[in-house]
Amino acid sequence: MRSYVGLDVSQATTAICVVDEDGRTLAEGKVPTCPHAIAAFVRTQAPELIRIGLETGPLAVWLFGALRQDGLPVICLDARHAAAGLAMMANKTDRNDAAGLAQIVRTGWFRQVHVRSEASYIVRARLAARTTLVRQRCEVDNQIRGLLKTFGILVGKAPGGLRKRAAEIAGDELANQPELAQLVRMLLALRETLCDQIAQLDRQLTRQAKTIPVCRRFMTVPGVGVVVALSVWAAIDDPGRFAKSPSLGAYLGLTPRRHASGEVDRQGRITKRGDPVVRTHLYEAANVLLTRIDRFSALKAWGLKIAKRSGFKKAKVAVARKLAVILHRIWRDGTEFRWGREAPLAA
Repeated sequence: MRSYVGLDVSQATTAICVVDEDGRTLAEGKVPTCPHAIAAFVRTQAPELIRIGLETGPLAVWLFGALRQDGLPVICLDARHAAAGLAMMANKTDRNDAAGLAQIVRTGWFRQVHVRSEASYIVRARLAARTTLVRQRCEVDNQIRGLLKTFGILVGKAPGGLRKRAAEIAGDELANQPELAQLVRMLLALRETLCDQIAQLDRQLTRQAKTIPVCRRFMTVPGVGVVVALSVWAAIDDPGRFAKSPSLGAYLGLTPRRHASGEVDRQGRITKRGDPVVRTHLYEAANVLLTRIDRFSALKAWGLKIAKRSGFKKAKVAVARKLAVILHRIWRDGTEFRWGREAPLAA
């Protein structure tokens, strides 16, 4: 008798429901949220196991990897998609959610989510840590500027950088205000620590990017550096997930919303679905390509035409989407970026 299993995972315990191919409940239970406990229950209560389903969540990656390594046929379900089916339940309980997930897995009415590799999650963790540190450094910079502005001292654009200018102010202009000078030095020390940690992460990311051949090919694209290359690499993880390269633009939320009903058919702003960090990195790469890269490329020419017609903001979004498509195609084809030739001027 073939059986299907639904797991409703919480931090402490996991509710399990086993159903047969006709939808009848064979077993129910609650075990500690531990892969070994879940595997032991499933092996004893689920004969001829076909599929185990659990929703995306904070613990899904850990449980998915451990259960797969244990040889169990587990899949990860899109939580938003599963929620539509679970909403039919009159009462929301862990037991009912597990039973609903088991029925969803049995009927096949689900959207399976790709669980990235461990290497991808390590890269994403480093990039997230770097983003946090950079944000904190900006907050410290603003705190120093705001603190000095309160006492009538404007830092402005410091030729030697904020650190050098603030140190000079603390030593000279605040000589008669030791308490304020001490606060500035404390913030500068904190800023120095953050900069050291950011530099250390940058070195780790650079070394890792050099060991990944596809990231080295990504960096042949103008505007794409170590951070952007690793961010896109970790987001895609497996290029075979996308049958067509343009699908990556929609996956990252860089395509316009569309509302069509009857005679109404309108497009709005981009959907902003998917990973916001990757989308931000691609947008920054597009900005560099359009504003800082002097060498001609067909991609830049295309973006500048859009900028002339619709403005730079829309052009950057369009180029960001195009960059995602190009990077995926570079991965699939094993090629590098082709700059193209500038058309000769007419006589």
